[in-house]
Amino acid sequence: MDRQSQRTDDRASTTTRRRFLGAAGAASLALAPRFLPAAISSPPGEKLNIAGVGIGGMGHGNIRAMGGENIVALCDVDQRHAGGCFRDFPKAAKYIDYRKMLETQKDIEAVMVATPDHMHAPVAMMAIRLGKHVYCEKPLTHTVFEARELAKAAREHKVATQMGNRGQASEGVRFLCEWIWDGAIGPVRELHLWTDRPRRGIFDTYWPQGVDRPADAPPVPDWMTWDLWLGVAPERPYHPAYAPFVWRGWWDFGTGALGDIGCHALDAFVRALRLGPPESVEACSSPVNDETYPVSSIVTYQFPARGDMPPLTLIWYDGGLRPPRPVELEEGRQLGSYTNGALLIGDKGKMMSAGSGSPPVLIPEAKAREYKAPPKTLPRSIGHYEEWIAACKGGDPAGSSFDHAGPLTETVLLGNIALRRAMREKLARKRLMWDSESMKFPNAPEANPYVHKEYRAGWTL
Repeated sequence: MDRQSQRTDDRASTTTRRRFLGAAGAASLALAPRFLPAAISSPPGEKLNIAGVGIGGMGHGNIRAMGGENIVALCDVDQRHAGGCFRDFPKAAKYIDYRKMLETQKDIEAVMVATPDHMHAPVAMMAIRLGKHVYCEKPLTHTVFEARELAKAAREHKVATQMGNRGQASEGVRFLCEWIWDGAIGPVRELHLWTDRPRRGIFDTYWPQGVDRPADAPPVPDWMTWDLWLGVAPERPYHPAYAPFVWRGWWDFGTGALGDIGCHALDAFVRALRLGPPESVEACSSPVNDETYPVSSIVTYQFPARGDMPPLTLIWYDGGLRPPRPVELEEGRQLGSYTNGALLIGDKGKMMSAGSGSPPVLIPEAKAREYKAPPKTLPRSIGHYEEWIAACKGGDPAGSSFDHAGPLTETVLLGNIALRRAMREKLARKRLMWDSESMKFPNAPEANPYVHKEYRAGWTL
């Protein structure tokens, strides 16, 4: 999009922009005046000094996308996995311990965090308290409590933030909002979301789930600083079953299929349907243990009415499960994509998409041909990474700032609480009712300990 088009789109109404930001707390941010963030020292037109923590895999991609700024420091506990990023940015200072980096290198203005999920909050919180702007991969945190605290800290320290759900900047998200608000399928009462993760075929997996802890304890490789990789997690021996990447399926390190994809998949619908916190959550799954998430699961959320929008039932499916085909979908047409998808059911019709950021599609085709799409009223994005960099330099808050990403992450992680092995028998008899204000389950106090976790000795948030 050219700059003139962006300036035109930015003149969209405050009310429309507030609706797009959507999640609890974002409205107040959208109404606030622009501010020059407390940490800023690079005004518009000058380059931002960025550090990266967790720079193998997705972190490497993020840093490359930010490469037009000054990449001044890189940190990773796995020197081999991070090797490509070190080679791409040879002038950046290199670190193993993010605490040392943040304490000693004073020119850092902003920090990109792409560690395993269990370390998102500790790294991001330290950066925020030091006045650094933060870009953090999804899900924002490992626990509901961490998400609440991180969003609060970002507001208090007036830093620019962005979560790594890149689809939020897409045209498809804006189309979805505009179509839903136009009444394309009437009031929406059901939302079905699904992913193939952790599987990508009958005999293949993205990462293992439904498995027990390995019994052997191979030596820690030379390139790995295992104690720092564990961070806040309970002590356990090193094993390649945990790192790199395959940590996603372990309770102590990752957030499973729901945590991995949920912040992508749910984001557009939080905005379009103006979802705040759910009032209840329940789950069923394949066998689950205390080490890894189940191979497949179904999680059901109930949301209360919001203004003129009726109560909503949201059902999440993973591990290859998905909802029944709607009768309106013509034979031979694919429901969503082969890996991810969404189905909305309204009083006047149904709509589907192929996943995060994908444009909506009305079904059947005859209805799609009849529908006249509304005009574009929402501001269009300058780009996911560009939003954050502009916000760091005093511009508008990014589309997935922690005021939006925090509540979104809370909703996703509530589903993981319902999936805990200890809750299986309880959920056969009741739903988990959620009180967002107190951050407790009033009808299931045994679920409250899972809202947060105990950190390993020597580590704090």
